[in-house]
Amino acid sequence: MRTFGTALAVLSVAALVAAEIYFEEGFKDDSWQKTWVQSEHKGVEYGKFEQTAGKFFNDAEADKGLQTSQDARFYALSTKFKPFSNKDDNLVIQFSVKHEQNIDCGGGYLKVFDCSVDQKDLHGDTPYLVMFGPDICGPGTKKVHVIFSYKGKNHLINKDIRCKDDVYTHFYTLIVKADNSYEVLIDNEKVESGSLEDDWDFLPPKKIKDPEAKKPEEWDDRATIADPDDTKPEDWDKPEHIPDPDATKPDDWDDEMDGEWEPPMIDNPEYKGEWKPKQIDNPSYKGVWVHPEIDNPEYTEDKDLYLREEVCGVGLDLWQVKAGTIFDNFLITNDIEAANKAAATFKETQEGEKKIKEAQEAEERKKAEDEAKAAEDAKDDEDLDDEDDEDSHAGQATEIDEEEGHDEL
Repeated sequence: MRTFGTALAVLSVAALVAAEIYFEEGFKDDSWQKTWVQSEHKGVEYGKFEQTAGKFFNDAEADKGLQTSQDARFYALSTKFKPFSNKDDNLVIQFSVKHEQNIDCGGGYLKVFDCSVDQKDLHGDTPYLVMFGPDICGPGTKKVHVIFSYKGKNHLINKDIRCKDDVYTHFYTLIVKADNSYEVLIDNEKVESGSLEDDWDFLPPKKIKDPEAKKPEEWDDRATIADPDDTKPEDWDKPEHIPDPDATKPDDWDDEMDGEWEPPMIDNPEYKGEWKPKQIDNPSYKGVWVHPEIDNPEYTEDKDLYLREEVCGVGLDLWQVKAGTIFDNFLITNDIEAANKAAATFKETQEGEKKIKEAQEAEERKKAEDEAKAAEDAKDDEDLDDEDDEDSHAGQATEIDEEEGHDEL
């Protein structure tokens, strides 16, 4: 019986941590059009998503994703799936972003929702559980957002995580663990990690300055003091400005009309500035006074900061000035290894994209060179035609002159 009970307990634990793929979307066919819902929020003209692998890709079919297609538009598209909780388990959110338009300003992030989300009315103020992914706007904003909703308020990470800003596909991965730790990966490389409590302001600080404590009046925190034995030299005080000794009154100066003439002032080379006694070590120095801290009565530990009781949907709710971003490879799971394996394709994808892009650029350069050469050749032909016309006109003029000469004879 004991052996059976132990085996049952092991199986129960294993069941709790069994690998689960809660949601996966690769946009390989048109089925997404039946499961993703376009917002119809009033007062907003939403941009359209198009299914495409873009202008350059590794595999024309496998690399298809959803691409923003209209400049200066809001986008709001979402889908729902079977709800789940990440209690006592990992939560892994992963997707790929390709800013092939070399985006100058726009979002590249996703949002994760609970089941209450109204997909037809999705907009910027719609509550969400997690917001994650890159955001670029000019040279000053190139960050990865990691925002969690906690007790009805959105909390931004208090660290700066730089996103990729090139034109190729990159995988963004957020891992939240049941021990309240997290990791952010880009292309399977960890770029940030830490504690949810330390890196977000979910909770009040554990310690606060003791409001009853005050620095003692006799506490001397001056590291140095003025030397009491130092005295100012007798010849120290000199005026900062003096009349220019080389200045002379102009010959046309009229005292009655112009007033009494005074030479202009110049900086005094002997001016030494304000005198201050030299500094010496303070014999009464006690160091910097540190305000004592006490436990914050408003702080309450929360071991479930990681927990999202009901995860039910994911969406793209963002603004883009310059469209062209392709979103793909959505994956929500508890299986870190599965996410790692899915993102491992980034190298092959990027290499394929670069190969085609370089070939396209070479072709464009050749085309431009051919067009420039054709234009130059056309210009040369026009110049030759002009020369021929000039020679023809000159010949005609000579014949006329000769004929006119014969007439004169």
